[in-house]
Amino acid sequence: MRILVVSDTHGNVGALCRAIEQQPTAHAVIFLGDGLRDAWEAEKRYPERIFYTVPGNCDFGCHDPKIREETLGGKRFFFTHGHVFDVKYGLYRLDLAAREHKADIALFGHTHTPYEEYADGLYLFNPGSLGYGGTYGYVDVVGGGAVTQVVSLR
Repeated sequence: MRILVVSDTHGNVGALCRAIEQQPTAHAVIFLGDGLRDAWEAEKRYPERIFYTVPGNCDFGCHDPKIREETLGGKRFFFTHGHVFDVKYGLYRLDLAAREHKADIALFGHTHTPYEEYADGLYLFNPGSLGYGGTYGYVDVVGGGAVTQVVSLR
């Protein structure tokens, strides 16, 4: 199962749509904030995809939960934009919260910098910024494991 992971589009709905089209086997999209209107527009354009979203610090006026948990492909995902865990200053608080929630994979954005790490049973994954850096990511859940990948938008 492939899950598209996108963050920080900041008004670039075209880039989001191109990322979705570049990953035709991804039936789910996790949007990590800062461009929720872009995600809502893409959700209308791609009704066959399942969208999971959280707001970022630039999604003003949105009162949706800033943290979500979903089980996809048998793996427990914990995701947030990242600002509530101060991820620009380190990942300790995010790591701790994800482990407290028994997550297999913790997803975050906010820094605009791609990041991939696996330690002691937990993946930490940031796809970077689609709006400013031109990167997104995906998670392939296969068998009993997972593979993360950062992709540059073509």
